[in-house]
Amino acid sequence: NDRPQSDTKAREVLANTTLADVLAETPLPEMSLGRPDAPVVIVQYASMTCPYCRRFLLESFPALKREYIDQGKVRFILRAEFPIGKQSGLATIALRCAPPDKYFTLYEKLMTQQASWVSQEVRPDPIFEVAKQVGLTRAQFDACRQDEALIKRLNAVKERGRTLGVIGTPNFFIQGKLVKKVIGIAEIREMIDPILAGRVASGSPNAVAR
Repeated sequence: NDRPQSDTKAREVLANTTLADVLAETPLPEMSLGRPDAPVVIVQYASMTCPYCRRFLLESFPALKREYIDQGKVRFILRAEFPIGKQSGLATIALRCAPPDKYFTLYEKLMTQQASWVSQEVRPDPIFEVAKQVGLTRAQFDACRQDEALIKRLNAVKERGRTLGVIGTPNFFIQGKLVKKVIGIAEIREMIDPILAGRVASGSPNAVAR
């Protein structure tokens, strides 16, 4: 795991999370792709400095998008507000500082260009170099870094993730079920194809509501 276990002992963690638990309103707007009423919902928690999140984006996400999201079968929600380390936290601020319609574009740029900005020290400049590629100005970025209300909301999203049982990244909720490991497209197919098949067979959207 990416963090010590000791800091989660005093925190209430929900047992047997439901899709409703996972989709409970958070202090920041959800960033999602796909039909809002898609039969399957996948939620990914990510840290911007996480190499495994980068790998998932490059190796598995294109097929997920092509086969399921673009076909109206999956709504994909990205919660990249689970920073592990201060530089990751700063990248998260940049991500939420950019216009909402640039969220996924900037996420992809920050992930694919990780090597240019990831460091042990807090270094705003290389993060801004990536963020400006989607039109973010230095004044906007610096203002967001000082925005206590934004930082409070970002922290609340992470705390909510911990309450749901997220301990590292990437973690996924597939139709409300937590998967605490890196998964590839083959495993995603194994998990969601039966759900989709069950719903089609029964003709009921609630046929597989487990």
